[in-house]
Amino acid sequence: MPAYATTIHKSQGSEYPAVVIPILTQHYAMLQRNLLYTGVTRGKKLVVLVGQPKAVAIAVKNVSSRRRWSKLDEWLVEPLWG
Repeated sequence: MPAYATTIHKSQGSEYPAVVIPILTQHYAMLQRNLLYTGVTRGKKLVVLVGQPKAVAIAVKNVSSRRRWSKLDEWLVEPLWG
């Protein structure tokens, strides 16, 4: 059987028949609810979380995400054409 690996970031907008997500407390910075949600929703038929239940609990509780530094708010206030 073929096997493929990708990141949750690169999988956004895609779906796969089966997804296996390693989730460990050692990767604390990546334990965010939005990333877990994105990973879980990529699987069409099967999603398997491999790791620690504590890591899943941390990710589910972590709703804070880093501030995105975009100029979208400025662009919405000022027209792009000057």
